[in-house]
Amino acid sequence: MATVALGKARKRDRQDDVFVATQWTLMWRKFRKHKLAMFGTTIVVLFYVIAIFCEFIATQDPMRRDTDYIHVPPQSLHLWGPQGFGLFVYGLKMEEDPRTWRKIYTEDTDVIHPVRFFVSGDPYRMWGIIESDRHLIGTDDGPFFLLGTDESGRDLFSRIMYGIRISMSIGLVGVAFTFILGSILGAVSGYYGGVVDFIIQRVIEFILCIPAIPLWMALSAAVPKDWPPTQVYFAITIILSLIGWCGLARVVRGKMLELREQDFITASKLSGASDSWLIFDHMLPGFISYLIVSLSLSIPGMILAETSLSFLGLGLRPPAISLGVLLQQAQNVKTISLYPWLMIPGLVIFIAVLAFNFLGDGLRDAADPYK
Repeated sequence: MATVALGKARKRDRQDDVFVATQWTLMWRKFRKHKLAMFGTTIVVLFYVIAIFCEFIATQDPMRRDTDYIHVPPQSLHLWGPQGFGLFVYGLKMEEDPRTWRKIYTEDTDVIHPVRFFVSGDPYRMWGIIESDRHLIGTDDGPFFLLGTDESGRDLFSRIMYGIRISMSIGLVGVAFTFILGSILGAVSGYYGGVVDFIIQRVIEFILCIPAIPLWMALSAAVPKDWPPTQVYFAITIILSLIGWCGLARVVRGKMLELREQDFITASKLSGASDSWLIFDHMLPGFISYLIVSLSLSIPGMILAETSLSFLGLGLRPPAISLGVLLQQAQNVKTISLYPWLMIPGLVIFIAVLAFNFLGDGLRDAADPYK
């Protein structure tokens, strides 16, 4: 009986806690019960950790060409060999197909290269500031290609690590611009109404009526070919933001139309509150959780848009490294059939977009914690 009474008391305390907990606390409680959302969050965090420390995680310089190892397939890691237990890779021996002259690489079991952590390798500058030559994993000597190499003998694993930085950051920076444009224009449209609302909504409808891919292609083609990669990066980010703000602006407008008729807004106006204070300090924070959900769901769209433009040769261009640029090598069906590992950047994009969708789905459910 005492155990039953104790259980009822704990359940009653949890029910009472719902009424005193903050909205963010309730959202977190509901969000962590969403297993797919937690899984997606873990993957997203992992991708951004890679983006921050890609120089250290990459096994070598992504621009280093080694003509002795062109189109090498991914090497297998081994734990047990002639020297006992320990992580290692076998050496590589190359044979040439006498009919096609294609280089064929196989494992040379007579040569063993131990794999070590925090190994010295190609020098780099972390974030362009800190000089180092330490890499998370690698070999002291000999070939080490976890995901194979491309047509120039460059390590695909290292290039993917750098590509994750560019593609993930474009999604994040692009959404930041989208948030600013969508929030301001949507709030102004919904709050003031009338002619202002009419003009902004017609502009939104005009942009949404234009097919997305041709519009991206037209704007990207306007970027000068001689611009350095940094300028092209920011140009592509701004282009994607100029198109992506329309959906968010409509969401914000709808919320503003609903809130502006509330009694507390009328009371604030009668108290002498300014329009800017009402919009940005009083009304927008009232549905910030919905804005966060909308933004998290729009990041995958930004990543896919950059990938599509770069894949078509209209976005980032070499020597810049993004997942879309890496996929340019997989445009040829013959290349894919002979060297299928060149499609691995596409798999990385798939995992990233899926993780963001899981995260956004969980945030959408948690945005209304009382349901």
